[in-house]
Amino acid sequence: MDELIDIVTKTGKPTGKTALKSKIHSKGYYHNTAHIWFYTKDGQILLAQRAATKTIYPLLWDISVAGHVDAGETIEQAAIRETQEEISLTISETDLQKIGVFPCFQSYENGIIDNEFHHTYLAELKVPLKKLKPQPGEVEALELVTVETFKSLLVNSNTNSYFVASNRDYYEKVLKAIFMRLSS
Repeated sequence: MDELIDIVTKTGKPTGKTALKSKIHSKGYYHNTAHIWFYTKDGQILLAQRAATKTIYPLLWDISVAGHVDAGETIEQAAIRETQEEISLTISETDLQKIGVFPCFQSYENGIIDNEFHHTYLAELKVPLKKLKPQPGEVEALELVTVETFKSLLVNSNTNSYFVASNRDYYEKVLKAIFMRLSS
């Protein structure tokens, strides 16, 4: 779907302008995304496998839930909407614990220029995995992995074709934030 998205400056400030997602990615306009990493109290992290039909990194494992922030939408509204759409889970703004904004500026061979600000949240997963329903065309599968398994997969992310290898630093920051949340 070609959503209308707010354009931001290279420092993440609103411009008051919007464009279709296809134009955002072809022109390299800066824009916001919402990332939600779900974890369980017993130290597991929910990973989503990108759908086989995704243009970028099909079938690799990634963030629990992620998506673009639609024009006029707050980051939190996007996080709540994307969670409902991608895994059929209803959450509220109070479930979201923001851990930061991570710039991610990448260009791909297929012409996509992705200049995104990942507004990243943690949220506790309070339902069993079997209650979640992956969105066709977005999410191929879901799995829970332990923090230790996540760490092990990251160590070998340049060669194991499991995670998006270029996101390793970002994954490590998220893992640290989850570990701190579990330790408190």
